[in-house]
Parts: sequence; C-alpha cells; structure tokens
Amino acid sequence: MTQQTSTQILYPFSAVVGQEAMQLALLLNAINPAIGGVLIRGQKGTAKSTAARSLAALLPPADTNDLVIQVRTNDGHEAIPFSRPAPASLFVELPVGASDDRVVGTLDIEHALRAGQRRFEPGLLAQAHGGILYVDEVNLLADHIVDVLLDAAASGINTVEREGISVSHPARFILVGTMNPEEGDLRPQLLDRFGLAVEVVGQPEPATRAEIVRRRIAFEANPADFYARFAEAEAQLRRRIVEGRALLSQVTLSDGLLELITHICAGSGVDGLRADITIYKTALTLAAWEGRRQVTVEDVRRSAELALLHRRRRQPFEEPGLDQQQLDELIQQHQQGSRGAEEQGGRGEKENTSSDDSEDE
Repeated sequence: MTQQTSTQILYPFSAVVGQEAMQLALLLNAINPAIGGVLIRGQKGTAKSTAARSLAALLPPADTNDLVIQVRTNDGHEAIPFSRPAPASLFVELPVGASDDRVVGTLDIEHALRAGQRRFEPGLLAQAHGGILYVDEVNLLADHIVDVLLDAAASGINTVEREGISVSHPARFILVGTMNPEEGDLRPQLLDRFGLAVEVVGQPEPATRAEIVRRRIAFEANPADFYARFAEAEAQLRRRIVEGRALLSQVTLSDGLLELITHICAGSGVDGLRADITIYKTALTLAAWEGRRQVTVEDVRRSAELALLHRRRRQPFEEPGLDQQQLDELIQQHQQGSRGAEEQGGRGEKENTSSDDSEDE
C-alpha cells in the first residue's frame, strides 16, 4: 500500500466529483498500461491534474529491478548494463519546454572526457518507469517530443542513438496528457496514438459545484482528516488495481465481440486499426477491473466511447465528439445480423436433418 506522509498528502482520487469517465480511463490504464495512455481534454479547473496525481498514490510500488540500461556500440560490443535507482515518486511531470536530452537521456560528455568512458545519463522516460508520466498542455509540446513519448508508451522501450552507440532501457509508464482545446489541438496523427481520450467539462449543476467546493475547502483546511474520510475507498481502489492486473491475462473476448469491434470502427469512419486494437485491449481490461473473465457487449460499448472520441473522422471545424446514437445503431445492426445468421444456420441444419431422414425412409 502506498503511504502518504503529512507533507505529501494528495487529494484522494475517490473524492473527485463528477468526472467518472476520466477516472475510469485512468484506472484502466493503471491496470493495463498497454492501452496506450489517456488524453484528457477540457477547460482549466476540471480536476485533470488532480486526478492524475491522485492516481499515482494508488499504484502498487514500482518494481524497477528490470530497469537495466543496455549500451551497444556500432561494432556490436555490449557494455556492462547498470540499473538506475528507483524514482522517489511514481508521478513524473514533463515540462512543456523540456529538451530532447531531458526526455530521452543523453551521454555524459564530461565523464567521457574525464574518465575516457561513455556513460548514459537517463532522462524522464527512465524516471517514469513503473509510474505515471504526466504532460500538462501536451498540445503545446513540439511534435517530435510527442512522437518520442507515444513511441515509448506503445513499445515500453526507450532507445537513444548518440555518438556511435545505441542505448535502450525499459520505459513502461502510464502516459497522461492534458490539454485545453482553446489553446490549439494535436495533429490527427498524434491524437490517434493516444489510447483513450475523455472530454471533461465544468459542472453546470449548482449542487454539484457546491459539493466540489465543500470538499476542496475541507481538504485545504485539514488534509489528514479529509484523507481519512476516504481512506477505505482509496484502499479498495488499490486492491482492485492489483486484482485487475492479476486477472487480466485470464479474460477472454469471443470472436463475435471481435467482429462487433471491427463493425463499430468501420462504421465510425476511423482510419487504420489502432482503434480496433485499443477497444479490444480496453474491453479486456474493463472486464478485469470489474472482476470478470468474459467480455460483454456492454464492455465493448463503454470501451468504444473512450477509444473513438478522438479518432472519429471529422469535418473541417467540427468539434471532436462521439455520436452516441450512431454507436447504439452500429451495435444493434451487428446484433441483428448475428441473430439472423444464427437463425439461418438453424434452419439450414433442420433442412439437412429432414433431408437425411427422408433418405433413410
């Protein structure tokens, strides 16, 4: 269990009000980082960074024993690998103005000149291994930096080539990017590579707004007492993340549901197959999160809502979003087609049986 000292108490994840879709997307990535991270779009003051930081407190302690840095020269020589100490926090924030070297790592030139040995100085991707890499205002990052982040998040490996050597190390982390659409958008090619996306908005209901303010004031007045109110809910979320990770490999998805996924993606007009693969992974993870070994149609539907928001092909100047009615119609179409095929198959079997009986007579 992650412990928080009195000077490190974070706002509880379970105390966030009115942002259930964002919380679910974050929790699913906590169970299965292979989903590819989550992009949170919304105005300022909608608990984006609060939720991401709070999620880090729910993660199991990172196992960094596998954080071994392999160094190879052009002639194929492999240097002795070494491990980087575990980071002090499971939450690593990437500044908007970070350089390439700060992100991926760099060669220590001073050490090379002084000792005559090449040495790799790991960057933020190594520090985030086993935890969360948080990028606020990801839409303001240089495109090539975003490319590097998404490559590492998808592959789980960071590779750097400098001065005739190739350096690689594990970089398995949960990528969380936040952005305010009013400040510009990401290129469609980059949007597509985020696993999930959610749109967060301010709360229009006065009663909900009042509860958010009430909780925030109580937390600022006495963080320890406020956290104690949600300690059991936080402990339950930690347990469910651990149990979900353990169950994930046992979850199965039928061929019929795979066909449903591809039917939804084709009907939604998305390019490529990333959406199909992401919905598949997310549906498995959602079942594991809820303690089930079998994916359902509802799992696929909820996963599509998270995976298609930023991938649906849009007209110029059209706001991003997902047509819920279209999604429902696509699911209904597939189910009706499947039932029709089953009925047709059943009639065929009966006709064959009757024909066989006639021949016997």
